[in-house]
Amino acid sequence: MAHLEHDPNLLPDFLSLPDLAHVAPCTAGLNDAGHMTLAGVDLVELAHSQGTALYVMDEAHLRRQLNAYLSALRECWPNSAVAYASKAFICKAMCKLVQEEGGWLELNSGGELALALAAGFDVANTILHGNNKSERELGEAIDAGVGRIVADCFEELERIQRLAAERGKVQKIMLRIKPGVVADTHSHIITGGEDSKFGFGIADGWALHAVEQAIAASNIDLVGLHFHIGSQIFALDAYEKTLEVIFRLIEELRESTGFIPSELNLGGGVGSAYRVTQQPPTIESFIQLVTAAAGEQCRRIGLDAANLKLFFEPGRSIVANAGITLYTVGAIKELQNIRTFVAVDGGMSDNIRTALYDARYECLIADRASEPRDSIVTVAGKHCESGDVVMIDACIQTPQIGDTLVIMTTGAYNHSMSSNYNRQTRPAVVWVADGQAREVVRRENYADLMATDLG
Repeated sequence: MAHLEHDPNLLPDFLSLPDLAHVAPCTAGLNDAGHMTLAGVDLVELAHSQGTALYVMDEAHLRRQLNAYLSALRECWPNSAVAYASKAFICKAMCKLVQEEGGWLELNSGGELALALAAGFDVANTILHGNNKSERELGEAIDAGVGRIVADCFEELERIQRLAAERGKVQKIMLRIKPGVVADTHSHIITGGEDSKFGFGIADGWALHAVEQAIAASNIDLVGLHFHIGSQIFALDAYEKTLEVIFRLIEELRESTGFIPSELNLGGGVGSAYRVTQQPPTIESFIQLVTAAAGEQCRRIGLDAANLKLFFEPGRSIVANAGITLYTVGAIKELQNIRTFVAVDGGMSDNIRTALYDARYECLIADRASEPRDSIVTVAGKHCESGDVVMIDACIQTPQIGDTLVIMTTGAYNHSMSSNYNRQTRPAVVWVADGQAREVVRRENYADLMATDLG
């Protein structure tokens, strides 16, 4: 990105932390010094003791969001499960939290499976995804006893059958279906349209042929269908449209093959508020709408809803607003009649979403979080790229060298997509709860950077 957009007419919004509660972690607050706190932990002091850049997550917020799904489903569709989408954020502590709360894990690679195993997660309650799983990954999954493998292509069905047969096992699977519904979200995170690398299409007959191949395989137990239409979705009518398509497919499959799924996996995708102006649907309203639509479709085709287990795979909506990133302001450049750059000790190596999706966030100065945001700045990273910016035209309190800058809503995908660009060490991850901070992922060091370099 050689040129950074800038609105010279933009004015400060004069908001302070209390005005940003909509996007902040649920335990966010202020102390007597006017500093921002999480779970009673002073973030300025935390930045000084732990160093920056630093990912910080509110454990109470994580548990609250996961339990919102679980409790809504207990009321609306008891025969159900919530599989946390680990691609959003994963570490051993997160695996343990999900298991403690009664959730499943949705995994996307052999590495994520290995981490779940290392955390002691009950692998029977896991679902493995991926559009091109290697033979090694499939073999590891079958050996470990993963609960479900979501098959994505005909070649994968053949591999699962062969690998399961070699081990004398029968592997439960779902088939990933492309419903042909395009959700109202960023083009890079639409996954349910016909022009998608994921799954079997309906219009081209691939879904029907995949079911035929799966039910003919002696070492495969086809238990259900899976679909995922995208991420950061605010318009829930896309789910209603998708369920209509999926249940028409179920009707066709019942008539032509006799197959009736006992499980239906609706994926995830519910949006999160990154800006105070955004109003995503609540978890409760999402579950109520989708389960009502699924129930209506069951009645329409004469399927007993009690015999259909629904799976959901939320990720972002559980972790996004639970997380923040702390930086230290290292340099300030005022370009007269152009913009003010505020440089921090991180950037695209710990937050690539701005460069990838033009992501927008809310931010503030933790040292003066009780004061109004009276300045417009561009928060720049430290990497050797003109496009390395965290925020363009950000409202913050007037910055000073050494300030602790807080970027909100970085719990989803920031840590997962972090890199070592410019040989930058990845930040630590700290969880806060009940006035205490604990490091759940340590900061990388230079030895980590060279651990695989054979020279």
